[in-house]
Amino acid sequence: MAVKTFNPTSPARRNMTIADYSSLTKKAPEKSLLVSGSKSGGRNSYGRITVRHIGGGNRRKIRVIDWKRNKDGIPATVVALEYDPNRTAFIALLQYADGAKTYILAPQGLEVGAKVVSGADADIVAGNALPIASIPVGTMIHSIELKPGKGAQMVRTAGAGAQLMAKEGDFAQIRLPSGEVRMVSIKCRATVGVVGNGEHENVSIGKAGRHRHMGVRPAVRGVVMNPNDHPHGGGEGKSPIGLPGPVTPWGVPTLGKKTRNKKKQSNKYIVKGRK
Repeated sequence: MAVKTFNPTSPARRNMTIADYSSLTKKAPEKSLLVSGSKSGGRNSYGRITVRHIGGGNRRKIRVIDWKRNKDGIPATVVALEYDPNRTAFIALLQYADGAKTYILAPQGLEVGAKVVSGADADIVAGNALPIASIPVGTMIHSIELKPGKGAQMVRTAGAGAQLMAKEGDFAQIRLPSGEVRMVSIKCRATVGVVGNGEHENVSIGKAGRHRHMGVRPAVRGVVMNPNDHPHGGGEGKSPIGLPGPVTPWGVPTLGKKTRNKKKQSNKYIVKGRK
């Protein structure tokens, strides 16, 4: 997978790059696996903006991804590789031997016509989903469950891969892309391989309008505001913020301030922190 550049026909075109979609084989999504989504504009159930700079953007439908991979022992054929506007990774359309169709994240090396299967007896091949108990130590995995049967929650972004480090008793130790080593039940499922479209991190947006298409609205820096609008505001010319560290518009420390609750129940499963 490569990054595609353009001739500099305009200042935006000069700096803009996109992912190379030549590996994708199907443009129109599978209609039976589409659902309509709603836009929040960054607002919660009370109508208050809780996430700023969100709104607008192109209309897009949600592709229903099979996060559970619980059709054990039934082989599936990769029918197509597709683009998904809701995530950074590409997706693969599977057709099972019983006729059912599902989407999964497309790992690196998965091609149209390949066979994938889930279950404890599956081979250690990219795209196959197995309980962690059946995966050899050292294998690269993605789409990892946190609770057995709940569906994949970790390691789902483009180019991401975790490594199975050890198994002891009812738990396995997994090194996540952040560097954190975490204990996960060996009953949880994971998919073999690394998520595809690893070049996504090298894509340059290039122009403001492209961010607007993605539903991201303009952000104004606090340091250029007035003091009544932001704690960083005020001063003559380009002034320092005049604070020990940066804060949010409401005065809460940010950028490096640890926000994880020290009493969080899942802390006991973290063997080594990401920092």
